[in-house]
Amino acid sequence: MVEKLAGSARTEALKGLAGWAEVAGRDAIKKSFQFPTFADAWGFMSKVALAAEKMDHHPEWFNVYNKVEITLSTHDAGGLSRRDIDLAKIIDKLTS
Repeated sequence: MVEKLAGSARTEALKGLAGWAEVAGRDAIKKSFQFPTFADAWGFMSKVALAAEKMDHHPEWFNVYNKVEITLSTHDAGGLSRRDIDLAKIIDKLTS
């Protein structure tokens, strides 16, 4: 079972994520991305989808034209878990 991050483990995990913010009213994190074109945004989403599928951990996201907003939370844990942190780091690598 996946455990929810709490206390100092949560604080330390969040320190390592640039640009990710906690979501008000939810135990989740989110980040917005902007790309030159819709095709670039779609390509990014495809890469994220493949990585998420390998992890069996799927993000919530919203896409309009060249903008993608991703929210991460582990429903099985009832909030933010190590799986969210790991996926956030993979997502960030896909944009660099």
